[in-house]
Amino acid sequence: MKQQFQTPICRKWLIRGALVLIAGLAPVGCATPDGPSLPRRHAISAANPHAARAGLAMLRAGGSAVDAAIAAQAVLSLVEPQSSGIGGGAFMLHYARRTRHIDAYDGRETAPAGAGPELFLGPDKKPLKFYDAVIGGRSVGTPGVLRMLELAHGTHGKLPWARLFTPAIKLAENGFNISPRLHYFIGRAKGLKRYGAARRYFFTQDGKPKPVGTRLVNSSYAATLRMIAKQGADGMYRGPLARKIVEAVQNAAPNPGSLSLADLKNYRAVNRKALCRPYRQWRVCTMPPPTSGGVTTLQILGMLESFDLSALKPGSVRAVHLISEASRLAYADRAAYIADTDFIAVPVEGLLGRNYLAARAGLISAASSMGKALPGAPGRRADEKPPRRRADENPPGIKHGEIPPISDAIEFPSTSHLTVVDDDGNTVSMTTSVENIFGSRLMVGGFMLNNQLTDFSFRPEIDGRKVANRVQPGKRPRSSMSPTIVLDGDGKLVLALGSPGGSRIIGYVARALIATLDWRLGLADAFALPNHVNRNGPTELENNTALKAIAPGLEALGHEIRLRTLTTGLHGVRATPRGYDAAADPRREGVALGD
Repeated sequence: MKQQFQTPICRKWLIRGALVLIAGLAPVGCATPDGPSLPRRHAISAANPHAARAGLAMLRAGGSAVDAAIAAQAVLSLVEPQSSGIGGGAFMLHYARRTRHIDAYDGRETAPAGAGPELFLGPDKKPLKFYDAVIGGRSVGTPGVLRMLELAHGTHGKLPWARLFTPAIKLAENGFNISPRLHYFIGRAKGLKRYGAARRYFFTQDGKPKPVGTRLVNSSYAATLRMIAKQGADGMYRGPLARKIVEAVQNAAPNPGSLSLADLKNYRAVNRKALCRPYRQWRVCTMPPPTSGGVTTLQILGMLESFDLSALKPGSVRAVHLISEASRLAYADRAAYIADTDFIAVPVEGLLGRNYLAARAGLISAASSMGKALPGAPGRRADEKPPRRRADENPPGIKHGEIPPISDAIEFPSTSHLTVVDDDGNTVSMTTSVENIFGSRLMVGGFMLNNQLTDFSFRPEIDGRKVANRVQPGKRPRSSMSPTIVLDGDGKLVLALGSPGGSRIIGYVARALIATLDWRLGLADAFALPNHVNRNGPTELENNTALKAIAPGLEALGHEIRLRTLTTGLHGVRATPRGYDAAADPRREGVALGD
């Protein structure tokens, strides 16, 4: 693919590169009209300079992409605790250049054995208010990140496990300065002062967020990582730290949870089969359920294959309209069908079938918006009327009693993404999260515990039908995380990327893929494009961008428009003949580094 260079974007990245150099890092070279100076050996893009530097150090030591991802995640837990950490979960794709095989590692949290379908119902049997459910132990799922990273390292690691935690241990002991972004979220996180450990760590004695530039030292986290470095993931899932986690969750008054030592001991990460489907001349690979991100992203792309997007201008009325209409249809299917496939029969093949997606695409009109889309029926033509069935009967391919008409799960954009390519061309695309800002607000061992159980539907039944994404013991809540790797027709790496953003992740990733594949933009330019998302409702346009000018045109087609802040955190690496085009989203504090 021919790379297009945009000088204004380049200037912005040169400024960021200068700041990174001041911090002692080695930034990826910026593209210029005469050609880019790009890393050719390895590259990493992560949401914080400290994390990117830790990953780069592992790559320079001959480490693998998985080694670098582990080192980066250990640092992200420290410097970006509002977004991800070892107390949360993650999904990772790994591409092996030699075999051209992609592994899909599932480190999603699981519901404790003591959690049942009515977990988030109050005494009146009505759903709790969101923050009444989030803050405390009730929302904490069994963490999955470390077990997943350990599983991946067992197959793809090159450096010793213990070495991977050295950068994070040193940074925790020596301290790091609070960034403007971290300071902002400390002040914004409702309930962060409720529990002592987080209150003492993030706030001054008079209860104000510690100022930007304050040196944070986290000796507790350093001790945690030393234990994990020595004992492996067992250092967290068994023994003294496991007991501290359980005590914190079960004693989190007034909102305790049921997480137990048995839940931690029995947690297993899973290597699932990646979802790979053709998109024009490429092959797009992503995660299967329990995340809805992979299926829904592939559905959007599959429907848009019917349209010549390359002939459209990015951010034009027609481009935003078509992407929004495909998104409506895909999000409608997402709400109806997708949950943890270990518990629910999800018709993945039907949802991604070529004929099904072509029929769904036939519902898209260039002249007007369809408004709220209805879920389709995989296995039938999208325009065919469904047969009569009882009110409590489910669509074809789903077990009786398992399909909801809607989903009320709430997802927030407190997530992170990192992408790595190592010296051998092996690639990691990993999206990682604690769910809400600072998760459950419970801090143990110097890190935050997740609130991922609130990604389940709060209502176990709707109109007498069991909701697919309801809480069940051992079940993984539905996610929208969408780590993605794109290959060419020969199975060679084209690009890898992903983003945070709650349920909007899907729209962000789909738009970035279209920008790089159809519009042939370099990653920095693609990531900097104004965001627009439709989740089968209003068409959301990123406020204070050029998209505001097309709002009247979209409204004329029948779109309900909402201007709002849409903060992506896209991080990716693209393979080019000149080297690796790596980029980090300018909306966050991340950087891309490489040699």
